[in-house]
Amino acid sequence: MQGLIGKKIGMTSLFDDNGKNIPCTVLEAGPCVVTQIKTKDKDGYEAVQLAFDDKKEKRTSNAEMGHFKKAKTKPKRKLAEFTGFGEEVNLGDVLKVNLFDDDTWLDVRGYAKGKGFQGVVKRHGFHGVGDKTHGQHNRERAPGSLGASSFPSRVFKGMRMGGRTGGQLVMAISLRVMKIIHDDNLLIVKGSVPGPNGGYVIITK
Repeated sequence: MQGLIGKKIGMTSLFDDNGKNIPCTVLEAGPCVVTQIKTKDKDGYEAVQLAFDDKKEKRTSNAEMGHFKKAKTKPKRKLAEFTGFGEEVNLGDVLKVNLFDDDTWLDVRGYAKGKGFQGVVKRHGFHGVGDKTHGQHNRERAPGSLGASSFPSRVFKGMRMGGRTGGQLVMAISLRVMKIIHDDNLLIVKGSVPGPNGGYVIITK
């Protein structure tokens, strides 16, 4: 699928024709440089590698520098592969937000905010074991029993327990494009997008 690498700027709101306030997310979509074109004969599959967001040369390895010099571009922080471009692009081309159209629908992937180690109430929405009035002591946020005794004498795999929360790759699907600001490569989509402000996202159509 065609797309761009972007960055989440933050949230805002727009008013529609009926005066309804619509929550939106502002994304910086590109400019992205074509740093590699993969073909079926050479690589086994067809894809286009895009790069986004400049970084310092002193923080770039020699192998990476050689890779970016082939595309005649500065070192970049984020790389990602996309399909569906066909022969439309060439090595070194710069793709901008005009790849997308107004009033279309996009999918946005990003890493959700990490929450660290959390209990079952925050992680899975548990309500605790019981009330304080029936002799329960410090059970309001407890998970309850985890498994049987003599059989099977173990805890089943997949049991919902406390653990590390957040940080997964999440896709928000079918987000409507509300507005495109071409001069600043900004894309305003309806609804929320996974990840913190400043986090990288993959935008596909």
